[in-house]
Amino acid sequence: MKKIKKIKIKINGKMKSITKGSNLFNVLKTLKIPLNKVAIELNEEIIDKKKITKIKLNKNDKIEIVHFIGGG
Repeated sequence: MKKIKKIKIKINGKMKSITKGSNLFNVLKTLKIPLNKVAIELNEEIIDKKKITKIKLNKNDKIEIVHFIGGG
């Protein structure tokens, strides 16, 4: 039986264990993040949401997700 390799990344300051080779889109989908209502930063760089399916995550990556909230 083949063992699934895991890596650790940090999302909004909390450590998460994900499958090695995961892309950013799959991680956000798993976390049920609504892409139309957030800004995403990977390793202190703003991410173009059109490219999230192509971004592979690596060990110790840091992701910050900021939710937009309306108000007045």
